[in-house]
Amino acid sequence: MKLISATPSPYARKVRIALAEKGIPFELLTEIPWNENTTVPQHNPLEKLPVLLLDDGSTVYESSYILEFLERRYPDPPLLPADDDGILAAKRLDVLANGICDAVVLVFFERLRPEAHRSLPWMDRQLRKVFGGVAEIARLIGDRRYAVGDRFGLGDIAAASALGYLEVRFKEFGWRRQYPALSRYMDGLMQRPSVRDTVPYPQAISSAVV
Repeated sequence: MKLISATPSPYARKVRIALAEKGIPFELLTEIPWNENTTVPQHNPLEKLPVLLLDDGSTVYESSYILEFLERRYPDPPLLPADDDGILAAKRLDVLANGICDAVVLVFFERLRPEAHRSLPWMDRQLRKVFGGVAEIARLIGDRRYAVGDRFGLGDIAAASALGYLEVRFKEFGWRRQYPALSRYMDGLMQRPSVRDTVPYPQAISSAVV
């Protein structure tokens, strides 16, 4: 099994954490999907990361779908609660995390455009999603050790990946100052090897994308 990933990608990080937590061996392939030499279109028609390459030659793509695939194919240890309410709570956090990251990506690329061509109303709209999403994650998790229930799972993977991405692409937000309980929660998650070993960092994009 191989995983095509990018170092800053919060979506790929979710899958990397899940693979580590489940003890599934895999080879990590690092790419920049925006560059001309990327192989991603060969494996995912949507040309997005992450992509899981299975040993039989088939592929699985889109982070939430990959996580669902892993949960069904490798159920132990489970990353979802056993009860419906817990599952829905965890998946709500995944939706929030994806929405935050989607908005940050849009702002990141808008800022790459010449200043005169940037749309400030567009960026403001995306930033409202980021601020609102983080506020909701902070409200839902509160001062608990884990996002849902009494053990590490999908909700924690999603929250950690989104919050970590903010520290790479949107440092000026300073979410830790605004949400000290959420900061303590993240510090606790960082004690886990799966989270600590997947901290994102930027990659240089060589091809023009805007």
